[in-house]
Amino acid sequence: MTRSTSDSIREPDAIHDPGTTGANAPEETILPQTGPGPRRGGRIHRAWWIAAVAFLTLVGAAAFRAVPSVLIDPLHAEFGWSHATISAAVSVNMALYGLTSPFAAALMDRFGIRKVVTAALVLVSAGSGLTVFMTASWQLMLCWGVLVGLGTGSMALAFVGTITGRWFVHRRGLVSGILTAGGAAGQLVFLPLVSTVVNAHGWRTAALMVALAALAVVPLVVWLLRDNPQDLGLQPYGADPAEPVPAPPRRPGAARRALGALFSAARTKPFWLLAGTFAICGASTNGLVGTHFVPAAHDHGMPTTAAASLLAVIGVFDIAGTIASGWFTDRFDARRLLAVYYGLRGLSLIFLPMLFAATVHPPMLFFIVFYGLDWVATVPPTLALCREHYGDEAPVVFGWVLASHQVGAAFVAFLAGLVRDTFGSYDLAWYTSGALCAVAALMALVIRRKRARLNPALVAG
Repeated sequence: MTRSTSDSIREPDAIHDPGTTGANAPEETILPQTGPGPRRGGRIHRAWWIAAVAFLTLVGAAAFRAVPSVLIDPLHAEFGWSHATISAAVSVNMALYGLTSPFAAALMDRFGIRKVVTAALVLVSAGSGLTVFMTASWQLMLCWGVLVGLGTGSMALAFVGTITGRWFVHRRGLVSGILTAGGAAGQLVFLPLVSTVVNAHGWRTAALMVALAALAVVPLVVWLLRDNPQDLGLQPYGADPAEPVPAPPRRPGAARRALGALFSAARTKPFWLLAGTFAICGASTNGLVGTHFVPAAHDHGMPTTAAASLLAVIGVFDIAGTIASGWFTDRFDARRLLAVYYGLRGLSLIFLPMLFAATVHPPMLFFIVFYGLDWVATVPPTLALCREHYGDEAPVVFGWVLASHQVGAAFVAFLAGLVRDTFGSYDLAWYTSGALCAVAALMALVIRRKRARLNPALVAG
């Protein structure tokens, strides 16, 4: 059915095509409907405002994730800590970021999105601010690793899955891409600002600035974010008003539900393939490029601010690439999209060691643009495959898939620092990561399109 532009922003009663198109369209609406019917009279559905607040929330939380790669050299210079020690703190952060995600998704079901996100932002702000008082490496582990890892993990990509699952039926892939881009690009776009502040005022000022950035989002979350469209008398964007949405099922405790979803999903082959590919995704982005690109470029004589600016450019192109990936996911086979994304990423990483120099030259700029378009383009199709295979439990299962992403990132963040300490360069890390991406491309093609339903008894505990 052909739809005009104005139709796409009307309230649900004016929308006649509730589904998405393509191989990954959701099979059914799984959202609860307990409130009154949709509200009439407005032109922009409230779901888009919720998405906007979620986008700003993810950007605010991502501000801290811009700090580690810029501070590796300043901390090494001030405290004498090795690259491996500092990278280990980043690894703890990344691992907790991933492992917290499935429990956070379940907590959002139990206590509400607004409460969980508010607490998470405060935790991120506290962890970042307390770093200015640290004098020992274990304090770095506690602040960077534990506090910020738990906080950012509570607003990870499972948060994206929860928002899109509750508030959107139509345009889920596109909104997933936009929100994912907010989290990833926020981390990278902050880099030049953080780097400039570090050079001008020291790393402590930068840490306090990032703490304030996370805290500044809290009022918006409290004021505007809502848990369900039914709380406002609305249906999800794109839902058919003629079909009432089922009442919400009774959920078990957060920990029991998260573990039940894991045990049930772990019995299916698609889960392990998705987790494996996403682990390689984390290893080749956050773990390697996000953490070690700046110090690697600095090893070749490039100023830290210039290297940080290049990462920021990656963030800019990441926004375009991830949004485009969401649009593609609504229309094409998600498995083939993943294979293309991983294959191109691996190819670019293999060539990267030959591009480092003291100055920025055209081949490096080409890499930045090319790699930026692919940075987290893998998220929308991965989330779509979780929905296809795991239905109602997709946000929690995706939380576990994200955990594998962050565990992969954590291992490589530490191992790449160890490679640098041992061999004096990062070359081996770049080549190994490129090869792993080729493996991920093959794994994506192996995923079957048959839907695997979770065992309700295991999920219910």
